This record gives sequence, C-alpha cells and structure tokens, in this order.
Amino acid sequence: MQATVVISDWIQNKIAHEERVDALIGPYLVARSHHKKQPVLDFLFEYYHFRPALLRKWSPGYGVELPISVHEVSQLPQLSELCIQDDVAFLNPHLFPDKRRKSLAWVIELLEQTQQKKAQFGCFGLHEWAMVYRSDDPRHHQVPLRFSTQEIAEIVDSHNLVCTHFDAYRFFMPEAIPKNKHELSRERFIAMEQPGCIHTNMDVYKWAYKFYPWVSSDTILLAFELAYDARYIDMKASPYDLSEQGLSPIRIETIEGKQEYKLEQEALSLKAKPIRARLIKELKQLAI
Repeated sequence: MQATVVISDWIQNKIAHEERVDALIGPYLVARSHHKKQPVLDFLFEYYHFRPALLRKWSPGYGVELPISVHEVSQLPQLSELCIQDDVAFLNPHLFPDKRRKSLAWVIELLEQTQQKKAQFGCFGLHEWAMVYRSDDPRHHQVPLRFSTQEIAEIVDSHNLVCTHFDAYRFFMPEAIPKNKHELSRERFIAMEQPGCIHTNMDVYKWAYKFYPWVSSDTILLAFELAYDARYIDMKASPYDLSEQGLSPIRIETIEGKQEYKLEQEALSLKAKPIRARLIKELKQLAI
C-alpha cells in the first residue's frame, strides 16, 4: 500500500532534512576541509562508508508517492531509482537488485533477533581498552592516552571483558582476545548481538544506509544521530584523553564512572529501540 505525501509536505521534509544535517555536521565538515582531525566524528565517515553528501541527500524511501507538478520536478532528489509516472514520483521496486535480497533478509533477521533480546549491560566500554592492551601503537595515535601502557594493562587485567560485538572484538590486541568471556566470530554475529551494546546500537546506522535510497533519509538520519551519540559515549569511556575536544572522560576505572557509563548505555539502548523498529518495518516492506 503506497503512502501519499502532500506536495508541500515532501518539499518541506526535504528542506528540513538538509537543514538538520547541516546543523549536525556542518561545522565538522568545515574543519575537515581544513584538514583538522576530529577523532570522535571522523570515525562516523571513515569506518562507516556513507559520504556526508549522501547523508544530506534526501530520499522518501520505498513505498512513498510524491505527487508533483511540472515546476516541482527540479526539486526531486537526483536518484536513479526514482521514477515519475502520472505526475507521481516513487522509487521503482523493480530497480531493487535481486542479488541484494539475500543480504536484505540477513539484515532483517539480525535486527529482529537483536530487538527481541534482553539488553546486557556491564561491559563498561572496555573494548576500547582491549584495543590498546599492551600496545605501543594505539589505533588513534594522534590522540594522547590518559594512562601509560602498563596502567591500561593493569586496569584491563582487573576487569572482566564481556564484549558481545564481533566488529569491536576483532580489533582487540592479540593478548586481550583470550581475556574476553565470549569467543566471537563472523559466523556467530547474529547470535551474539544484543541491544545493550554501544556498537550494536551504533550499527543501526550502518544497516540503514546500506539500503539507501530504499530506506528513507528520515530513518537514516535518526540512526546517524543515534550513532553520533553512541560514538561520543564510546570515546569518553575510552582510555584516550579527549580534553582538547572539550570532552570530559567517563572514568570507567572508578565505581562512579562505571555507574555513569551504565546509565548512558541504558539510555542509548532505549533510544535505539524505536529507531531499530522503524528500520525493520521499512526493510520488511522492501522485502515483500
């Protein structure tokens, strides 16, 4: 069943989307154009391969009709999947590649299973610590650490590593891998994902943009905002010193810091749930 959007509404939605993106990352892009590194947000455009220009480029998503007049055609987003028929623009379902249907089904299964699980908390963001465990060459080498290599090792050794997210685990230093409670792998990815994980919630953005423009830009931007929040929590709880970025650390090496991290983790998990549900709905509609 196609949903019809009033002409003025879709144009306003498009403009509002562009303005939201500009407000969120405009200053960052200006700084980046001057070759200034921003270790928190750089990750969102380096690890996640979705260009800022595409994040800004509005798509109504699959299943939405945009009534248009002749003078409004120029305001339509330039999408090869967008067709015009009888004064209505829509994403043509016949243009969704058949070869991507297996991937689509896999992502839906992943998101649905994650959504249904009980959230686990208590990892305290130690994945970032495990990534620099006994290493003289940390991943974000341009950012100073709050502790010495030996002190970081002592903090990791005094905690239990309970990471459930393979794409964080795979960056652990070799000496940290056997310390993790779970042996993670690509094959067990779906089985181990759970909705309390900071990175699992950050990845809602990845699963959304991978199906652009079929997933609406409204949903993708909500997922990006979620990832934006998650990334800040992630790095504040890390062993890195981000004081030059104006960020105070979440000192997970202390009891108070652990409590702060857990509260942030729980709030993010709650925020992620309706966004993940919205993404599931859009992907399942595409899968029909």
